[in-house]
Amino acid sequence: MSRNRPDVVEALPQVPVDAPGAPAACRSRLVETARLQWHVADGGDPTDLAQRFLAAHGVPTDDLARPGRHTPDGLCGAALFLSAAAGAHALGAPPGAPNPAPALPDLVVVVYHHTDRPATPRPTPDRWWLGDWQDSWSADEHAAAVEAVRAAIARGDVYQVNLVGHAAAPYAGNPRPALARLAALPGARYGGTLTGPGWAVGCASPETLVALEHGRLVTRPIKGTRPATPAGRRELLSSAKERAEHVMIVDLERNDLARVARTGSVRVDELFAVRRWCDLWQAESTVSAAPADGLGLADLLRAVSPGGSVTGAPKRAALTQLAALEPVGRGAGMGALGWVGPGHLDLGLTIRTAAADAHRLHLWAGGGITWGSDPTAEVAEAAAKAAPVRALLAAG
Repeated sequence: MSRNRPDVVEALPQVPVDAPGAPAACRSRLVETARLQWHVADGGDPTDLAQRFLAAHGVPTDDLARPGRHTPDGLCGAALFLSAAAGAHALGAPPGAPNPAPALPDLVVVVYHHTDRPATPRPTPDRWWLGDWQDSWSADEHAAAVEAVRAAIARGDVYQVNLVGHAAAPYAGNPRPALARLAALPGARYGGTLTGPGWAVGCASPETLVALEHGRLVTRPIKGTRPATPAGRRELLSSAKERAEHVMIVDLERNDLARVARTGSVRVDELFAVRRWCDLWQAESTVSAAPADGLGLADLLRAVSPGGSVTGAPKRAALTQLAALEPVGRGAGMGALGWVGPGHLDLGLTIRTAAADAHRLHLWAGGGITWGSDPTAEVAEAAAKAAPVRALLAAG
């Protein structure tokens, strides 16, 4: 069967579900009943595929302004993952470098129903070993890419670009418990895992890509980072460079939402709020809008994916720069992961995210580049973002 056709699977044994955004009260009583997996090479529009597959399994998302309240018997909702590559593909943007973990699909939709079956006990964790991380670019290569972005800004090609690097490490044992530990990181609003044959994703993201809250679409871009010390907080709040970069992304997110919002409904509810994630301060804003009548999930995903805070401004021009500069694809990083259910939508941006294939763990981290960026500081910032994730993955 071609991978771009929905594969309906028979109900699997019940296991606790920890997909980000899954209802807490339901996680211990769910069973998977259908799954769609798709790769960019399969062709077609992943956003349309996701919307049609959800509708076929009782989760209509064709009018988010008037979400359906009728829930088929036993249906809870669905976990949804959309990679950054899939988002770029849906926009017709350059594809970029190949995925370093090709077993990982670019679109996954897993439908869950409630069940009264006894849960299958989780397997006892076996021996866990994680080898040394190997970066896909050196510090000097990363710094050179920062300078290339600064040159593109000087030419007027872009205003800001978010460069992302990748690292991989060999492992032995079951990677799922290690990936599940990421949910315990402080500030992991979208902590959880999603797994499939030959792959697994673990997320510790603090960032909302898009959610439907009290009838409004909400996005919470994060841009601006400093060490979580009193001096770091003061420095972040007083940095003209960080604030300018942040406001550029807020404007981009406003424009993204405006394309699918009721006219005049877009607003910035909170601007440059400083919050903590692990040992870092980060600046976060909240942008919201009323969905336009008849707005479907596919149109919404095309409007907000890939997320502005991990691409740059203007988005299409930034994606062109990223395709030329990043040495490997973004895989599980910088995409969307969360939950879709009747009247419910909550998708996080997959920053602070790792993935496993059959042989290696993969991790992505980066930061936004502006004309005022210092290459050495940008390399250090990416390492600081990756450090807590690396440490927790290595824990026995």
